[in-house]
Amino acid sequence: MDRKGKGQPITSWTIHMIFRDFLGKRAGLIKALTTGPSFPLHYEKFRQQCDPQEPYMCLYGCPDETWELKEPPDVPHELPEPNIGINFARDGMPEKEWLAHIAIHSDAWLYSYAFYIAIRAGLDAETSVYLSTHAL
Repeated sequence: MDRKGKGQPITSWTIHMIFRDFLGKRAGLIKALTTGPSFPLHYEKFRQQCDPQEPYMCLYGCPDETWELKEPPDVPHELPEPNIGINFARDGMPEKEWLAHIAIHSDAWLYSYAFYIAIRAGLDAETSVYLSTHAL
């Protein structure tokens, strides 16, 4: 199983590769969910793309510190996926609650994905990934 952009099977990833992937995806998600001078148009673009009339959408953080909103691809069932259908709740709840909901699920996805990759790579996930991600 290869990861897009890496060109190496998951089983050969090192803890440093997993951590760089985690940090890039995290930065992309922060851009999508944050307003302000650092990311002036990302949030507005994200909110507009979360059209409730579209099919089920997921917010993905990308390793290159970008983000994308798209339908979930067909992936193995064991591979963690972001929260599906975030676009449907956009107009049905207060904006801050909607953002908090997406942020919580995005954070959970990041950690579960990092642990999944670490376990598949044969790393000691409880020490290596935990220590690396909490070093932020």
